[in-house]
Amino acid sequence: MLYSETTNKIQQLVREGIVPGASFGIVHHNKIIAQSFLGYSQLIPEVEVLIDDALYDVASLTKVVGTTTLILKLQEEGKLNIDNPIKKYLADYQDERVTLRHLLTHTANFQGYIKDRNQLSAPALKQALFGLTNGNSLGETVVYSDIGLIFLGFIIEEILDIPVQKALKQEIIVPLGLADSTFNPDVDRSVPTEIIPELGLLRGIVHDPKARILKEHCGSAGLFSTVSDLLKFMRWFMSDDPTRPVLKPRTTQMLFSDQTPTGRLGRSLGWDLRGSSENLSVYHTGFTGTFMLMNQTTKDGLVVLTNRVHPTSDNTLYLEKRDEIVTSFLTEHNEIVTDSHSKM
Repeated sequence: MLYSETTNKIQQLVREGIVPGASFGIVHHNKIIAQSFLGYSQLIPEVEVLIDDALYDVASLTKVVGTTTLILKLQEEGKLNIDNPIKKYLADYQDERVTLRHLLTHTANFQGYIKDRNQLSAPALKQALFGLTNGNSLGETVVYSDIGLIFLGFIIEEILDIPVQKALKQEIIVPLGLADSTFNPDVDRSVPTEIIPELGLLRGIVHDPKARILKEHCGSAGLFSTVSDLLKFMRWFMSDDPTRPVLKPRTTQMLFSDQTPTGRLGRSLGWDLRGSSENLSVYHTGFTGTFMLMNQTTKDGLVVLTNRVHPTSDNTLYLEKRDEIVTSFLTEHNEIVTDSHSKM
């Protein structure tokens, strides 16, 4: 069985109680070879068994499934250029050096601290974000941050004149047929996340506090989706069909290479990069316990959805086990590639 060790490690997450449950899928040669769900959707206040079409708060997968994809679509349509300064689209942005590429590659070197950030109103948070500065390491170091993708969401709003989450639905989710992906989830189908004292159990409510504040104006988090929809997205992403919607194949193929300003920092546009330089995969995670990994060469991919923050986000063991799953997938993928070459 292909990817048997990877599958076993995902199952161990549930068997060992590291996560309540998991929904996952594996693609090989752009065909689904495994799709499964196991365990529980919640443990508190009572145990609930996981259902196959459960909606997960995918957290920062919103950045790559939605916002990055739409930014690239707008570039294809000539409505923006990722190497233009942010200030061209957001007049109130302070630093004329900073480009959309810096935001997409997490090389904007944001400086500053927003006091009581999670208690601010939406207008106050937006004002505070525009008050941040960019340091002298601009373009030279990668520091992962939500801030860049929030600004990209603001840019989308300026261009399309609608809230970013409505734009993502209109321009990405609907055209790709992601029928279960939504920013307004059915609570009964939603997998709960954390129990937060002032809010109680979050179920059908986005976990990320900035997304709760900014609501439909947040491009960094807020999407709820299913494993089936993310597998559909993955197969679209790796497809070579020139008639496919949203983006041309050459655009997504370009993402399997270093797109940082120096070309040496190991990130693509939106996505992280994993693997050897001659066999790179794109990768992204979500704080709630989600991740995706894709390789364009063989069109193999993995999507794993968990609610590792339930009932509490104090779950660092998951992070260690997640990295083991990713390493296992990349190792098994390399073995498949090596084996196929030996048979040629």
